[in-house]
Amino acid sequence: MYSFEQLKIFVSVCEHGSFSAAARKLKRAQSGVSQSVSNLEITLNQQLFDRSGNTPVLTPEGKALLPIARSILLQQLHFDQKVAALEARYEHELVLAVEESLIGTELLGKLGELAERFPMTNIDITAASTCDIKQMVSEGQAHIGVVYADGSMQDDIDFVTLGYNHFITVSSPSHPLAELPSVRDTDLRNYRQLVQRSASGKELWFSYAISTQVWYASSHQILLALAEQGVGWTIVPEQLAAVSIEAGTLKALNIEYEPNGWMNTIDLVTTRRQQSGPVREAIVEALRAAFGH
Repeated sequence: MYSFEQLKIFVSVCEHGSFSAAARKLKRAQSGVSQSVSNLEITLNQQLFDRSGNTPVLTPEGKALLPIARSILLQQLHFDQKVAALEARYEHELVLAVEESLIGTELLGKLGELAERFPMTNIDITAASTCDIKQMVSEGQAHIGVVYADGSMQDDIDFVTLGYNHFITVSSPSHPLAELPSVRDTDLRNYRQLVQRSASGKELWFSYAISTQVWYASSHQILLALAEQGVGWTIVPEQLAAVSIEAGTLKALNIEYEPNGWMNTIDLVTTRRQQSGPVREAIVEALRAAFGH
């Protein structure tokens, strides 16, 4: 009978292209990886790889079995996560990671109402970039995350839509772009762009760098301050820029190809590693209320 470990090694060889690469990824000896695949082939009575060349190539039988092996491993992952969640019966601590541009008084006010209801639970609220938060939730470093949707799906987290946030392009009123009645894509590329980038070096899909001159910052508040100084143009949440626009220190640019700005979905992501308890459910309801969905 084949084992989960043999299936894992088989899939790893397919994903990394060779026995040696899979061995490095799995931190095993290459001979052990090769032997495991050979044992799996004997058990299944099927040749999974053609080894006649320098690198193993999937046979038709291997190609047919690969997606099923992946499905079995995914089901095993879900099973293990559920077992771990059932073991964690008590919510002594919950880590909530929130996209930094979404933290405001309304959100904190809704969360603050939970202090008296759950006095024995320690709640850790972390501000981070969307890209880092999804990884934190996936790896179990955070139980709940609030992020901007990017269309990607992950096997180890669940998500629901909380609401939406409107982004606009802004610059200092003295910036050359502010003088243009309509700003084209080529105009933007000619001037320095201020881009939010996560600690892991990733950028949001709707505000990534397109200019040849770029400054990066870890938060949208820093981007706003730099834009007010005339350093460059940037894409930020409208509600964050509203006060500066009203004060005349920032100007919303009329972007020719997107005159109404960008409406982006706000998602709540949760780990499957922990069973949903009363505190987690209360936080989810508080987040729904804060973002109006």
